[in-house]
Amino acid sequence: MGWDALGRWGDDAVRLEPLAGGVANDVWSVRVDGRLAVGRLGARSDADLAWEIALLRHLDRAGLTVPVPIPTRDGRLFADGLVVMTYLAGGPPETRADWRRVADALRELHRLTRGWPQRPGWRSSTGLLHAGTGTRIDLGAMPTEGVARCRAAWARLAGRQTCVVHGNPNAGNIRMTAGRVGLIDWDETHVDVPDLDLVLPDNAAGLADDAYDIATQASAAWEAAVCWGDEYAVRRLAEVRAV
Repeated sequence: MGWDALGRWGDDAVRLEPLAGGVANDVWSVRVDGRLAVGRLGARSDADLAWEIALLRHLDRAGLTVPVPIPTRDGRLFADGLVVMTYLAGGPPETRADWRRVADALRELHRLTRGWPQRPGWRSSTGLLHAGTGTRIDLGAMPTEGVARCRAAWARLAGRQTCVVHGNPNAGNIRMTAGRVGLIDWDETHVDVPDLDLVLPDNAAGLADDAYDIATQASAAWEAAVCWGDEYAVRRLAEVRAV
């Protein structure tokens, strides 16, 4: 059905202009009931979308600033792969103080989601120590030596408590104002070790030297695996030390 599904949000619902939305989705600004919102059309399964929406509603109720799904006219929270969410205004972090506020928001996300079930079809970084695939990750497509380096980096996280991680807290996925920090683009969100979210500019999360090294190596390995096949993934794998 594609974008025709937008009509389920009302006869006046309309697409406005495309937005940056990563590789997995077609993302547009939309107008629904006279207000600006964001529409995201992708190929995620219903189980995957239900997991994400349940998470966002939980975080919103707990006071975290996240996009909130807007229901269709008949009360559904997604339709034919389309999700419509509230629009978050704001700008990216610019200073170390801004990034410290981002770290605080991420730690609150982690606190609120201890024990959360894994996203359908996903695996954590430590789950890939003994498995070869998980969502977009296929370790069989990577060089054997590169897989060994990634697994050695992830093994340093073994035994840690897990929670939901945003998965991609770069400046483009943060909407800040003077009073709050908003997190958008939850495509890479899954259950994993929280330090993976805390590899921030200038170590704004204040990780100790050893913890920062472990997190940096594990994060580079994760991004190499999840993006494998492009130049960015090759660069990230080069950052992972040899075993």
